[in-house]
Amino acid sequence: MVVVKVGSSSLTGGRPELDMDAVRRVSDIVARFREHGHRVVLVTSGAVAAGLSALGRTVRPADLPGLQAAAAVGQGRLMHGYGDAFSRHGLVVGQVLLSKWVLADREQYLHAREALQRMLELGIVPIVNENDTVAVEELRFGDNDRLAAMVSHLVNASLLLLLTDTAGLLSGDPRSGDSVELLSAVRHTDQVLDSLAHGGAGPQGSGGVASKIAAARMAAWSGIPTVIAPTEDDGTVDAVVRGLEIGTWVEPHSRRLPARKLWIAFGQPSEGTVTVDPGAAQALVHGGRSLLPVGVAAVDGSFAAGAAVEVLDPSGGLIAKGLTRLGSEELRQRMGSRSGGDIVAIHRDDLVVLISG
Repeated sequence: MVVVKVGSSSLTGGRPELDMDAVRRVSDIVARFREHGHRVVLVTSGAVAAGLSALGRTVRPADLPGLQAAAAVGQGRLMHGYGDAFSRHGLVVGQVLLSKWVLADREQYLHAREALQRMLELGIVPIVNENDTVAVEELRFGDNDRLAAMVSHLVNASLLLLLTDTAGLLSGDPRSGDSVELLSAVRHTDQVLDSLAHGGAGPQGSGGVASKIAAARMAAWSGIPTVIAPTEDDGTVDAVVRGLEIGTWVEPHSRRLPARKLWIAFGQPSEGTVTVDPGAAQALVHGGRSLLPVGVAAVDGSFAAGAAVEVLDPSGGLIAKGLTRLGSEELRQRMGSRSGGDIVAIHRDDLVVLISG
């Protein structure tokens, strides 16, 4: 199972309209994976860009309603283009529009997984995009790289392929004039990824280097390797299938998280943060312990019991994410206190440690 993601810049060449040659090129890539016996889910951007050309606009809207309107016009045009392109290979496509609130609800998450699995069983190529027309800002993925990572663990993929208009991850910004080189293989924990994570977005898209790194790290915690490779290289699929060097390979975590913990870590939007003291950080990361109120040093945000929250170490670094058993107000009242007996803030069964212990 392969999840292929293509962004707006690869589909438009930086112009406010779809490049149908690029759409056909993506369909060729998916078809070649299918010829090698792989099921494929395609995660695509491009709805806003397709809508802009229909509306006679040349600049991507900066406001959410403007983006929603452009996406509403463009999504149908995008699917029509893919339908024509895939029909050349005798393949049928199906549209799947997702948003964070769908994957944040456990029941809907499971329904989405079942729907995708049934489509694949029927030989359909699912084409996934964020439901930009109805998603509000706080419930958006923000870019389709992260959505592709979510879909990868939703369908238990063996590979996430992020198609881009560069050769892969580069050691620096090629526009700077400095000499840069292709990073052919990295671990998801390598510090070089942190230094590259400031990459900006293109004129027609919302992603960039930072979002690809975030997506690769999300996939890594699912036990899924990521390849970041050029869209226009005709040898991409064959190289990936044969294990040859192409683009950037991001090595995954050696141990795959259980499905429920993957859902907690990446399917649930965070509603607040909890900062812990050094002792609690040590117990969570190295001891596999639950978080008790006594180890909580600060609480940020307003949330109810059962909400997903990020857990930060004393320096503000993200170390874990979990489902809290206490609301924000009660947790503030109890934090740092040893009273309360066996009261647990976040039980270890509901906690996902996101750094290596």
